[in-house]
Amino acid sequence: MIDGVKIKPMTTHADDRGYFREILRSDEGLMDVFRQSSITKTNPGVVKAFHWHARQEDFWYVVDGMARAVLYDRRDESPTKGETQTVVMGEEYPVGLLIPRGVAHGYQVLGVKPVVLVYYTTECYDVKNPDELRIPWNDPTINYDWTIKNR
Repeated sequence: MIDGVKIKPMTTHADDRGYFREILRSDEGLMDVFRQSSITKTNPGVVKAFHWHARQEDFWYVVDGMARAVLYDRRDESPTKGETQTVVMGEEYPVGLLIPRGVAHGYQVLGVKPVVLVYYTTECYDVKNPDELRIPWNDPTINYDWTIKNR
């Protein structure tokens, strides 16, 4: 596991009416602060990768569909520098994922349903000075194999 990455198992309260699930609370100690909440929908077969942030942390939660999140530790001071971590998340495995600043991240939609991803950030998006530094999805340093393996 990459240093500073946290996976939060979700507690679901279900009955015959449906379910209730808390995503993120300010009193959990996962994020010092969260300033923006956003949602994105990604179609099947898509890989959205990679980018990283110098100033902000992200907390991801897949509301619908299934995704394979891929993290790469590019931080010089980290004890896990150069390591890659994969987290499968979504409706069949409901977890939240805290991504520290400096850790490159992206995801791939698994299956035939779109992925609906809600994410919280410690900074608001600044159009004039965006804190998003891009890395190609097939970067040779990360060298991640995005193919789906039949098992």
